[in-house]
Amino acid sequence: MYEKRFSIIMKFLHFTNNETIDLETHPQPGLRKIYEVYYAINRKFKSSYVPERDVSVDESLLLYKGRLGCKQYLPKKRARFGIKFYQLCESSSGYIWNSLIYTGKDMPLWNESPNYKSITNIVMTLLEDLLDKGYCVTLDNFYTSPELAELLLSHRTDVYGTLRPNRIGVPEEIKKGTLRKGEIVGFQKGKICVMKYMDKKPICILSTVHNTVIVEQDKKRKKTHGKSERIVSKKPQAIIDYNLTMGGVDKADQCLSYYPTVRNQQKKYYLKIFRQILNQSVWNSFVLYKKNGGTMSHLDFRLQLVEELAKIYGESKHSSQNTTSSDRLTGRHFPSHIQPTQKKKAPTKICIVCSQKFNEKGQRVRKESRYQCAQCNVTLCVTPCFEKYHTVENF
Repeated sequence: MYEKRFSIIMKFLHFTNNETIDLETHPQPGLRKIYEVYYAINRKFKSSYVPERDVSVDESLLLYKGRLGCKQYLPKKRARFGIKFYQLCESSSGYIWNSLIYTGKDMPLWNESPNYKSITNIVMTLLEDLLDKGYCVTLDNFYTSPELAELLLSHRTDVYGTLRPNRIGVPEEIKKGTLRKGEIVGFQKGKICVMKYMDKKPICILSTVHNTVIVEQDKKRKKTHGKSERIVSKKPQAIIDYNLTMGGVDKADQCLSYYPTVRNQQKKYYLKIFRQILNQSVWNSFVLYKKNGGTMSHLDFRLQLVEELAKIYGESKHSSQNTTSSDRLTGRHFPSHIQPTQKKKAPTKICIVCSQKFNEKGQRVRKESRYQCAQCNVTLCVTPCFEKYHTVENF
């Protein structure tokens, strides 16, 4: 495909018919421009791979500064302004298994009971196809709550993560109690353990798989007088495991940031999302490639992918069909008008001969004609392109 043709396709790229959209019945009106494409690819992510036991949920921000009702501001993210994704990733590899795009109140959420908070419903929506299968999800303090922990336990799913002490159901001793450095206090209710540990600052943890056990961990080796000295730190096992399993979404974001496919000046939000999910598809493909014993790096994998796609789709249909056909040079050919359509009474198409030429700026010539060769099924100017196309052997 020529560069100019690709640019024209991208300029007019659209994914839905605006005239057939009914905002009252649409499942997610805020995402109507790309809803079908996004969730079709999302379903493919889920059907292509079964994740390991440990998964994590976090938000990701796609930079977007245009006008959009659901645009979010997250000061801790590098982009700060943009489209927010809620993502569920495998903790070890960063495989993006499921995701939701924030569009406000019209998000299609899991809602077994109207009494649950929206954050709880978001996590349950992401985990819906993994419930009752023994998975363990890691969350940060934006999502973790005793309410969510009880709900997940009822669906045979474990959870642990940092906790905001002002959540409903957290004991008063956790909220107001003071500790010295290295001290820990915890409360158990069934399988749910809520603990508070004092490091440089207090850290609250909720877990259904840990207790208040503190273990030793090699932090670093300090050099004094030219000799290395081993430094041992003590932390609750829950915090150590949290640091190991919480980075699934961050790992995916970091690797995707090395090879951006999204233009910063893109004004159409649905094209931003489309490019982003294409990039996510390449990342997930790379993860599966590594899972099956692949040895290439992420960069080499992307380069190889481009080469393979170019082999399949790189050649022009006209050149591949006509260079092998002797009928182009020896058959009987007559020019005819391109058949009119309902929208155009005198349609034109790009001349295949003129499109092989370059102008002074090095750009391909774009010249349209009303005539074609019906036998060869190509558009040609009457003179001199029609004669040249049917007489030059190595055209």
